Amino acid sequence: MNHPATSAGLWTLAWRRLRADRVAMASLAAVCLFLLSVVLAATGLIAADWEDEVAVNYAPPAFMGPDPALAALAQPQRPVPPNAFDPLAADIAQLHAELARRGHAAHDVKRTTLPFGADKWGHDIVRKTIKGGQTSIVVGLVAAFVAVALGTVFGALSGFYGGLVDDFFNWFYSVFTAIPSILMILTVAAVLQTKGVLTIVLILGLTGWTGPYRLIRAEYIKHKAREYVMAADAIGASGWRKMFMHIFPNVSHVALVQMSILVVGFIKAEVILSFLGFGVPVGVVSWGSMLNEAQNELILGKWWQLTAAASAMAILVTAFSLFADSLRDALDPKLK
Repeated sequence: MNHPATSAGLWTLAWRRLRADRVAMASLAAVCLFLLSVVLAATGLIAADWEDEVAVNYAPPAFMGPDPALAALAQPQRPVPPNAFDPLAADIAQLHAELARRGHAAHDVKRTTLPFGADKWGHDIVRKTIKGGQTSIVVGLVAAFVAVALGTVFGALSGFYGGLVDDFFNWFYSVFTAIPSILMILTVAAVLQTKGVLTIVLILGLTGWTGPYRLIRAEYIKHKAREYVMAADAIGASGWRKMFMHIFPNVSHVALVQMSILVVGFIKAEVILSFLGFGVPVGVVSWGSMLNEAQNELILGKWWQLTAAASAMAILVTAFSLFADSLRDALDPKLK
């Protein structure tokens, strides 16, 4: 018995187009690797010991070789022999002997080179970059979700109901877009007056909803007059059910594309906020805080922390941007 042929849905067609796009798949693989590093860092499987002082201050990358001026700092200091003129010398020598007996040196031997160098505290730059990526990527993803959620709800209400509701949200939208985005971000940061990952998420989420709102509103205006919405109205569906159970599945691709675009912008915004001093607090590392530290290190000729953080951010932002463009093209209903 022959089954009737069914046409592929929007998401199936989009996935087929993405699979045929080598750039999109390579970008998706790069993004997935970064997300995997975030999960592993959050669970403590990698980069959990990024704060350990494993090298001398400003240890250069391994391919540059050790700095002779720093090599002496990596050697353990020998205990001072007992001195008749020092009443504490014997006690100090006994303490050193006890530490040695327990398997500890008086001063840990620190490395003079690392694969990609160390910062001014002797932290491994590779581990620090991985841990900083956890903060920056989480901020970008969560803030983008908050912004798209607000923009979707506001756009749905505005486009579906129209009238005074539409006028109110359009006025609200105009107020936010009339102020330059960086000034709006700094204003919200000054009002909150606290540092932390949650604060950065709120700053970016509360100021980044305008783009999704404009697009979602236009989609709801277009879809609310279509036959399937009229059929839902005829069977007595409520307004919220029509908005989020009937219309939203047909415009969800717009929200998804907007979220992928905002993630890129918010990762860069977190770097700018941390660079300006409105970012993560002391004790929390991010790519932005690494760049903030690196500006003073450049004066001393220590370029490896800046290179590591900037390179990681550039790779992720480029991969995410390419994937967002490919996803937008794949979800375009005009492409068959």
